[in-house]
Amino acid sequence: MRYQTILVGTDGSSSSLRAVTAAAELAAATRARLVVACAYLPMRESERAPAADRLGELAYKVSGSTPAEDTLRAARESAVAAGAGEVVLAAEEGEAVDVLVRLAEEHRAELLVVGNRGLNSLAGRLLGSVPSGVSHRAGCDVLIVRTTSGR
Repeated sequence: MRYQTILVGTDGSSSSLRAVTAAAELAAATRARLVVACAYLPMRESERAPAADRLGELAYKVSGSTPAEDTLRAARESAVAAGAGEVVLAAEEGEAVDVLVRLAEEHRAELLVVGNRGLNSLAGRLLGSVPSGVSHRAGCDVLIVRTTSGR
């Protein structure tokens, strides 16, 4: 099977950027389009006001989708450095699993890539993790990249 569209999720962490690099290398090898996705939840007003006061003219960085867009710009740099050709960025409001599954459908991705962070944690086992959630809900192949030691 040849993947034409690969979607990878990132939250800006070093772990998720390792997943972006792996997805980009695969996209380069298969000449697939790479969709880099970042889910975000809006900051509550009670949190945003104090943060904006502290940040001054940089307050826009905690408003709306700006943090997710900053994360995606950094991820694009990693993807291009790893050889990806066509890179599409997608920032969507919502829970990570919901957003990744929805975007995989919208972009008709044949492969959804995520890192393994959360799979072996107590919280991940009790509450569910992004890798576990997408592996159960995605309508396409899922690749869980070993981005952490899992211990």
